[in-house]
Amino acid sequence: MSDERYTDGFLIPVKKSKLDDYTRAAEKCSAIWKEYGALDYAETVIDHDGIPNMRAFADAAGAGEDEVVVFSYVVYPSKEVRDAANEKIMADPRMKEICEVSAPLFDCRRMAYGGFRTLVRA
Repeated sequence: MSDERYTDGFLIPVKKSKLDDYTRAAEKCSAIWKEYGALDYAETVIDHDGIPNMRAFADAAGAGEDEVVVFSYVVYPSKEVRDAANEKIMADPRMKEICEVSAPLFDCRRMAYGGFRTLVRA
């Protein structure tokens, strides 16, 4: 069953020693994203990786031995709501503070990002 929902997905290598700080920043972000229309916001940390004959998330993320992989996603009612929300989120003054705190937590250039339209939702 297809629907109009739209999902942003992120794959982020984070230093193990910075995971608690990252979590605190993500908690602040979640409130802002939800305020601007996100239906669901999740930040998850890898717990099981590496199945034979499959590429590991750690490899896909380029994570080093001292890093963990965070997989995050935000679900919106539609791409239009996502686009409007992202404009508001990036203009929100709370984001400047979060970005300043988050800068040493992970390297944005190593973060993988994509916007996804829904094919199947059960």
